[in-house]
Amino acid sequence: QVRLVESGGGLVQAGGSLRLSCVTSGVTFSVYAIGWYRQAPGKQRDLVARIISAANTNYADSVKGRFTISRDNAKNTMYLQMNSLKSEDTAVYYCNVQNRFSGAQYWGQGTQVTVSS
Repeated sequence: QVRLVESGGGLVQAGGSLRLSCVTSGVTFSVYAIGWYRQAPGKQRDLVARIISAANTNYADSVKGRFTISRDNAKNTMYLQMNSLKSEDTAVYYCNVQNRFSGAQYWGQGTQVTVSS
């Protein structure tokens, strides 16, 4: 059974930092592309950052220079370091893994990030 369990969300003041973690199980983590997405109330779920391969990392323009995505294959875990947070970063954040070969993908349950101005 595939499980993705996020943690690290919470309430932070504008300008502060948070680090999200996503521990995976039931997948061969190293063969999966990984990504973080977010969904604000009344809006669609949007890509925040993803690692497709070692040489291919993408960020949404709105988070470039502030957020960093990373992975630790030995721990089957992915991270999102968020610095200089803004009120517009408030959303539920979801981790995602997608098999590079089959395309199968899985989602975490989401973790709330609230940035107060």
